[in-house]
Amino acid sequence: MRSPRLSYRPIDARDAGRIAALAGDWDIARMTSRIPHPYSLVDADLWIASIGDDEFVRGVERDGELIGAVGYINGDPGQAEIGYWIGKPWWGNGYATEAAGTLMNHCFGEMNFKRLTCGHFVDNPASARVIAKLGFRRIGAGAQWCEARRSEVRTVKYARRRPLLGAWRSGTR
Repeated sequence: MRSPRLSYRPIDARDAGRIAALAGDWDIARMTSRIPHPYSLVDADLWIASIGDDEFVRGVERDGELIGAVGYINGDPGQAEIGYWIGKPWWGNGYATEAAGTLMNHCFGEMNFKRLTCGHFVDNPASARVIAKLGFRRIGAGAQWCEARRSEVRTVKYARRRPLLGAWRSGTR
């Protein structure tokens, strides 16, 4: 996977320190379901080691520097749930939209998924904007566990069906 400003690569044990530092920021962890707070080097090591066959995770790099992560978890046949986070120093530059859009194109193009889902906590308007830019449609609301907050948090859920062949190949969404 590549995009205009970013590159993507598998995450490995050497990334644990960087991931712990970036994802351990309260403003990142509290907007994800699975990242605890505080988030230690041990936590990052354990997460990297636990990435299973049903998950696809890539580190997001800008100029060779890890700035976040994107990935998906397989769902029902032909479906996956995508997720992403970008380190706080790089917020406001469109990197989340670029990375999530690149992942979405990979899912529809290379993996041939027919449907993607995603979501955000109701107090995360930045993620809501990313999801809207990518053409996802709201399908409902609910609650999801947030490890950092140690509580259920109100969540908005979205889905996107695979566009016509020409639309996603040309980069239009």
